[in-house]
Amino acid sequence: MDTRMNKSTFGELPAVTIRAADGAQATVTLYGGHLVAWQTSDGQERLFCSRDSALDGSRAIRGGVPVIFPQFGARGTGMRHGFARVATWQLESTGDADGAAWAQFILQHTDLPDAIATTWPWAFTLRLRVAVQGLSLELQLSVHNTGEQAFPFSAALHSYFAIDQLGEARIGGLQRVRYSDETPQDALQAEELLQFADKLDRIYYQLPGALTLQSGSHTLRLEQQGFTDAVVWNPGAQDAAALPDLADDEYQRFICIEPALIQPDTLAAGAQWTGRQHLEFI
Repeated sequence: MDTRMNKSTFGELPAVTIRAADGAQATVTLYGGHLVAWQTSDGQERLFCSRDSALDGSRAIRGGVPVIFPQFGARGTGMRHGFARVATWQLESTGDADGAAWAQFILQHTDLPDAIATTWPWAFTLRLRVAVQGLSLELQLSVHNTGEQAFPFSAALHSYFAIDQLGEARIGGLQRVRYSDETPQDALQAEELLQFADKLDRIYYQLPGALTLQSGSHTLRLEQQGFTDAVVWNPGAQDAAALPDLADDEYQRFICIEPALIQPDTLAAGAQWTGRQHLEFI
């Protein structure tokens, strides 16, 4: 089988690229265990990564799929969006199965620098598995409590999907789902298809099923397990202009749809949690 794994670089960052026999491929940087590129077997890049993003390990990468752990955003006392996206992961294993190429990455508490370790006193092992084939991508994030005390955590895969034009994109599957945004009260989405005029920042709770993202002639189907919620985000023109690692016009070229576990879960000593996301163009 013509499945290959190559060690490479992305910017200045060490990376691993996996390639399936049908040409589908994905690149993950060891910094952050960060999926930065996904090409389907037709050669199209499906993820967005900002041309102004630092790719030298000085700050989190803007784009791709950042791993969010152990807190979401500022919902906690630790680092915003947690430390997993700025820690150095290790490649644990690679292989192929039924035509899909896969790689698994690992981050343990012993890998954390002292400045982070002092803020997170619990023992853990994170694993991220990335598999590609044809028009599909499978992501699996597992959290294993390897210590003797329970700990609380949140998690998300902060996926930036490349789109043709923000105003033409549509997200399906959210009708009648409860969400929160910057307004005081939660609401239920009335529309069958969510559209974007400018900035949008919503957390949707307890998804009932799969979502779809329509952009141009392409439709992406998004399924998730373990992750109970989804975050839908685009900064809009004003907030994009204030972000130093995002070019002013780039907000038009992506939508974030993030499988997430927003409300912190408590993981017992020795227990494991797994979240999965399956993406496929249909």
